[in-house]
Amino acid sequence: MDPVTPLEQALHTARALVLADLAADEVAESDVVSLVEQSVAERRWWVEQWPEGAAYVAGLVAQDVQDALLDRHGRWPLCPVCGTGEPHALDVEPELGPDPHWVCHKAGVKVAQVGLLGPATGKPSA
Repeated sequence: MDPVTPLEQALHTARALVLADLAADEVAESDVVSLVEQSVAERRWWVEQWPEGAAYVAGLVAQDVQDALLDRHGRWPLCPVCGTGEPHALDVEPELGPDPHWVCHKAGVKVAQVGLLGPATGKPSA
């Protein structure tokens, strides 16, 4: 059996982290999982071109899925911090960097690391 390369490990980790966040919000349906798989496939090419970017793949996949969900299902993940006002999605920070987190810019707080969202963030809404 061939050893898992750092590239493959980064891609598998990114997939697992984003799927964990989707599952925490109970939105890991087959069409949504397909969005994750599509992003991972596209990011595989990206990180093959720039191997130093492997540490950034989890945040990029999270952003890709978030963008795709906005187009198809609505905002995700919804902010669990702000109890008033219009529902809004969390953002991934850093946009291109290691150790990505879900952040609420309105409250100015880190909510969770990518992969560690709790079930209280809510389902996508338009």
